[in-house]
Amino acid sequence: MTSPYLDALKNRINLESIPFSERGSRLLLFKEPGQGQPQGLPLLHIRLAERWVKWESEVGEYRQRQPLLANWTFTDGEGRPLDFTLTSWPHQLRFDTAVGPFTMAFLDTETLYIALPPARCGFSFLVYADRGRADRRGGEFKGKRHTAYTTNARLLKNDISPAGGGYLRATAVVEGVPGAGLLLNITPRLGFNRSIPQPEAVFSAAAQSWHDWFAAAPPVAERFQRQYYYAWWVMRAGLISTRFYTTREVMTPSKIHYVGAWQWDAFFHALAYRHVDTRLAEDQLRILLDHQRDDGMIPDAVHDEGIVTHLTFPVDADVTKPPLIAWAALKLYETSGHLDFLQEIYEPIVRWNAWWLDRNDDDHDGLVQYNHPFSSGLDDSPLWDEGLPVESPELNTYLVIQMEALARIAALIGEKEDAQQWRLRADDLARRMIAHFWDEEAGVFWALKDERPIRVLTPFNLYPLWTGRLPPHITERLIAHLTNPASFWTPYPIPSVAKCDPKYNPVQMWRGPTWVNINYLFIEALQRNGYHDLARTLRERTLELIMRHADIYEYYHPETGEKPPKAASIFGWSSAVFIDLAIAASREQET
Repeated sequence: MTSPYLDALKNRINLESIPFSERGSRLLLFKEPGQGQPQGLPLLHIRLAERWVKWESEVGEYRQRQPLLANWTFTDGEGRPLDFTLTSWPHQLRFDTAVGPFTMAFLDTETLYIALPPARCGFSFLVYADRGRADRRGGEFKGKRHTAYTTNARLLKNDISPAGGGYLRATAVVEGVPGAGLLLNITPRLGFNRSIPQPEAVFSAAAQSWHDWFAAAPPVAERFQRQYYYAWWVMRAGLISTRFYTTREVMTPSKIHYVGAWQWDAFFHALAYRHVDTRLAEDQLRILLDHQRDDGMIPDAVHDEGIVTHLTFPVDADVTKPPLIAWAALKLYETSGHLDFLQEIYEPIVRWNAWWLDRNDDDHDGLVQYNHPFSSGLDDSPLWDEGLPVESPELNTYLVIQMEALARIAALIGEKEDAQQWRLRADDLARRMIAHFWDEEAGVFWALKDERPIRVLTPFNLYPLWTGRLPPHITERLIAHLTNPASFWTPYPIPSVAKCDPKYNPVQMWRGPTWVNINYLFIEALQRNGYHDLARTLRERTLELIMRHADIYEYYHPETGEKPPKAASIFGWSSAVFIDLAIAASREQET
């Protein structure tokens, strides 16, 4: 089929920093220069988007471990490795070689289909496995993950032999004819998929599923489209299937770098999905509530083999993420009108809110503290350099926003008395923040450790602006800080530590780089306070920042707009933010 969306993303998937993958799949196909191959011919390998914590002592941490399937090469009829030219689309890859094209697509989430050229040709690869057995259609490997290869072409050679380092090598040569194909099935299950369909059906179905995904997205202005549809590729390719503790189909922060469901990320992912699939958007929140503790706490993260609710590094404490779930749920409702979803999640969120207020206020002053730095999502921020616990204005701002959202949800589901109480509690907490955190001389809200200000200047010292409940003179002081080029109004705002602060480092995580999800919240805060032109400017600069690159990253250099060395690629919440902001900007342009 022809599709403008698939054509627009031609060759965006380079197999180097951007792998070939599919919705729900754990397979990530990469390319790398050949080592020890003639003329340095390229090799393919497959990594799995799985953590396997119980297997780390044998194979290493999932981001550094060796691939499950390695050193894949296409060969000619004599078994000699072939060079190839890659052409990629979201739904398929074509490897043009001297003997003809090898064309690849996903048959299902665990199976790759390769259409073979009508010529004598072959392939060779390594599999990390305990044992393997060749048969008349290919072969099978068994290990902690199982692999099978199957062809309907006549096999002229088919060998499996030890290769060292826990790998077995498969080498095959076939007599390729029109319609000949090869299946590669990688699975944790005992049963293999070894049934070979017709190639036309495979490629047509793959193209149709991706076309339908892009076609469901709201249209945007032409200037956004190139990155917009790539962002939608990230949001589909980054989904992983249900398995064990992963109780819903869920988006990973990055299928390469962070595999699982992280609470804070899930709220932003849902913002994008609400535009194409209500159930998928809601499930990004439901998976967290599936694992809510009896005391009301929601896990920091959910992985296949368990959940994260407590860590011993860098301090020994419970760990979660900022309370944004009610805010996110309300945005989903405003798009879907799905009132029953609000009915479903209201009580779990009430218990979540109570956990923060009842278990994280050691001095009983009505202001909540962080006991673990990772609970903030700002893992290495200098706000935690003096130790924990820390009473933070941004955490208490989240709770104001959450209680405000709970008030609206309660009113919508008919709990009028609850709604009134939530509004009063939100107002009360906002007043407490002003009394407790505001520094009139400095013009910011300081975080406190042992009741002493932590004098490092970050955008989180400006967060109470979001509540819309501040006196005008405080709002004006915060806006002056935000728009100061010496602190936060850099070429690509907003740095996570002020440029003028001694602890500013523009390439280290939360110690300087710009995070576009934080920009998203400030855009909303500016709109709420009537600074509409400033909100548009921040939105435009955020969109421009994300459009600078072929890929979409975890965070960016606030002065150059470049990718810092350790910033994760194919990043979910940055893609979700781009999608939501591009839609908003395009709709505003139309009016």
